Amino acid sequence: MAQSFQFELVSPERLLVSDQVESVIIPGAEGEMTVMASHAPVMTTIKPGVVTVKSASGTEERYVVFGGFADVLPSGCTLLAESAVAVKDIDRADIARRIQEAKEDVADAKTDEHRTKAEAFLHQLTTLEGALLPA
Repeated sequence: MAQSFQFELVSPERLLVSDQVESVIIPGAEGEMTVMASHAPVMTTIKPGVVTVKSASGTEERYVVFGGFADVLPSGCTLLAESAVAVKDIDRADIARRIQEAKEDVADAKTDEHRTKAEAFLHQLTTLEGALLPA
């Protein structure tokens, strides 16, 4: 049996998870990463995606996050999300609204740098939508 560690998933609205877990898969800005007990210290920004939490008891829960950052230490991991919701509670209208806002950000971009960042965020959201809510 794998060693457990403390994991917390926090959004501005509430604490979604605070539990001993076996592993957490995080959508880091540079790619997905799996965090396990005694992980090397690292901080990473989070892109929109799905966080998969495998509890010490073996159950698995998934949460959609819309940005933020994660602080990983050998003793635990804290993910501070800009917004987070359990996959089972995801709302298609909410994702569609976020995609529309991202499209507006692309259209309103004043510089190439801002446009590039807005386009990357829009791409992340549409990829997330496709993964969670297939047509």
